[in-house]
Amino acid sequence: MTLEEKASLMSGANFWNTKAVERLNIPSIMLTDGPHGLRKQGGKADHLGLHKSLPATCFPTAATLANSWDRQLIYDVGQTIGKEAASEKVSVLLGPGLNIKRNPLCGRNFEYFSEDPYLTGEMASEMVKGIQSNGISACPKHFAVNSQEHMRMTIDEVVDERSLRELYLEGFRRVVEKGQPKSIMTSYNKVNGTFANENTYLLQDILYGEWGFDGVVVTDWGGNNDRVAGLKAGNQLEMPSTNGITDREIVQAVQSKELAVEVLDEAVDRLLKLVFATRQDNQGMPNVNYEEHHNKAVEAAKRSIVLLKNDDSMLPLSQEKKVAVIGDFAKNPRYQGAGSSLINPAKLPNAVDVLGSSGLSIVGYAKGFKRMGGKDDRLVREAVSLAEQADTILLFLGLDEGSEAEGVDRSHLGLRDNQLTLLHALTKVNSNIVVILAGGGAIEMPFVQDVKAIIHTYLSGQGSAEALASVLKGEHNPSGKLSETFPIAYGDVSSAPYYPGKEATAEHIEGIFIGYRYFDTVEKPVLFPFGYGLSYTTFAYSDLTADQHQASFTLTNTGAVAGEEVAQLYIQKRDSSIFRAKRELKGFEKVFLEPGESKRVTIMLEKRDFSYYNPTIQDWVVEPGAYDIQIGSSIQSIHLHEEITLEGDSVSSGHTKDQFPHYFSGHVHEVTAAEYKRLLGYEPPSPSWDPKQDLGLNDTIAQAKYKNALGKTLYYVVYFFKKLFDAVNKPLLANNVYFILNMPFRQIDRFTGGKISRKQILKLLKWINR
Repeated sequence: MTLEEKASLMSGANFWNTKAVERLNIPSIMLTDGPHGLRKQGGKADHLGLHKSLPATCFPTAATLANSWDRQLIYDVGQTIGKEAASEKVSVLLGPGLNIKRNPLCGRNFEYFSEDPYLTGEMASEMVKGIQSNGISACPKHFAVNSQEHMRMTIDEVVDERSLRELYLEGFRRVVEKGQPKSIMTSYNKVNGTFANENTYLLQDILYGEWGFDGVVVTDWGGNNDRVAGLKAGNQLEMPSTNGITDREIVQAVQSKELAVEVLDEAVDRLLKLVFATRQDNQGMPNVNYEEHHNKAVEAAKRSIVLLKNDDSMLPLSQEKKVAVIGDFAKNPRYQGAGSSLINPAKLPNAVDVLGSSGLSIVGYAKGFKRMGGKDDRLVREAVSLAEQADTILLFLGLDEGSEAEGVDRSHLGLRDNQLTLLHALTKVNSNIVVILAGGGAIEMPFVQDVKAIIHTYLSGQGSAEALASVLKGEHNPSGKLSETFPIAYGDVSSAPYYPGKEATAEHIEGIFIGYRYFDTVEKPVLFPFGYGLSYTTFAYSDLTADQHQASFTLTNTGAVAGEEVAQLYIQKRDSSIFRAKRELKGFEKVFLEPGESKRVTIMLEKRDFSYYNPTIQDWVVEPGAYDIQIGSSIQSIHLHEEITLEGDSVSSGHTKDQFPHYFSGHVHEVTAAEYKRLLGYEPPSPSWDPKQDLGLNDTIAQAKYKNALGKTLYYVVYFFKKLFDAVNKPLLANNVYFILNMPFRQIDRFTGGKISRKQILKLLKWINR
């Protein structure tokens, strides 16, 4: 191969395809989005869901599927999505997303599995195995520490080494070692000062070195900063096409001896291995039965729905009761997120139609509120009038499309005011209210005491309506358990004082104390705890035996109907000499039981389950002493426990209570600057931009507001269009304009394929900096 041919393979031919080298019979392969369904665009291409894709089966999002705690189900979903991808000649499916939910406001949490790295790693590994069973490649993302959408292309995620290892990398480790993905996608952001895509520590030392990854590293779309630095660090493929711009940079770097040709050769070898292992041709292409796949989507949604409250056994519904269906989401379902994962569903039944033909006594439907907010007394009156005719109200509430999306974070955890106004009005005429929530994550519920039952469907895909009807009627016994903690109020969250990073950095001052690791340790009350979910039956736990290798116990269905229980194993270190969470999830099993049936359940354990990461020696260590093996139905409902003793490793953590008082207590809202500096081991960089500094290629359009009249005009013109699209209820367009505000100048020439040249961008910056 010529030097130019080698370099050409390192970036895309267009938005979704790699380059071919016809002279050498090297084919092009297609990469396309697909965390919860195939998003293959047949016409104009984009990365944020602006243009429609071909019809495909829309499964529940990762946040929803994680609530199933069902490894086999996740594998089956991955296998089905992978089959549709293979049928469309797609070689690399860009997913699953498995970033840790550091904070419930992250706008992309609906695409991620959990706040816990063990659960995340288990779920994502099964998804990868299922996708790749079709001969194609999964592409887990976004590696690593992509904890916020605001300023995601430039933000520096500043995180201490122990938190990095135990939280933000651990799920990826499990995926690499258990799922063996053929490719992995880097994140846009910096990690401790270096862009993830050119971070030698993350890619060379950890991913390829420690974990033995043997695949291709691909940038997020437009996620390249310095092409040669990325290549040296271990990235092979830059996407999308840059119209040859960065290919020439590689050629020049080899010719000037800045880049060793051996580094380029190894990158080409890795890419060619992926190309020839996953290329799709017309031989043996699978046939897709979309009706069969729709039924699988319904099944996935059934097993992922979480019953949060069921006072007076309101559910399942009786066929004799008159039921009113109220809320815009019943007619126009909120079933998936927005952005690059926006699937064009093959079919999409709604709850009004499905419930109307379900055999329930439906007295009518009322819209109740404007979807995007705003007062409407007429809609409320119509809903109240309908509620007066019914025995039970099914009230569909939730987050609209503008509330959570790729590229923008949530501003709060509440529902829109008009939804709460409607609920309050309904409680005055009918106390039998079943709230059915839609949304990609945690929601504040000031109404929790005012209603009889609450179901959270999350974002359940195209089968959501049929799945919900099955649960409401009692045909399916709900078994979903929360994969994240629901706080009473956002201010209770450990990272609330520090999230999001506004300008230059995102400081992870809370350290390891995120999600249940924080709430459980400091015993802060929550709305619903991690691992929580109700059933139409009851379960009993008994006869635990445990050692360092396994825990076994008996699980019995003590109720009157068949059901599934998610039994969870937590480990608590007694009298620890290091700061750590009170307990951590280290195993789980989902078990189906008929009424009165018992099963013996065994959960295996390994050394890593008892280990913490010691930054002093840069290795995993088992602290000597007593460990409590705990079996429960949630983090707050521990039914069995047994203490074991481990010899462990006699290694000092270097952390003392006098140096880290707030980390030892868990009260991380009170961490001092000096304490955080000691945790990091260095002085953290400034979290703010310097408005006096000239703007460069790595700065953003948002920063132009600090400059001269031209800069301010550029910023406010873009900002005006964002507000305009918000005002006319075009949330997807508004969010995409916001994405432009956060885009660094370096990406403009690459995203336009050179139509706006680097020379023109530099000239614009010169004018702005005057």
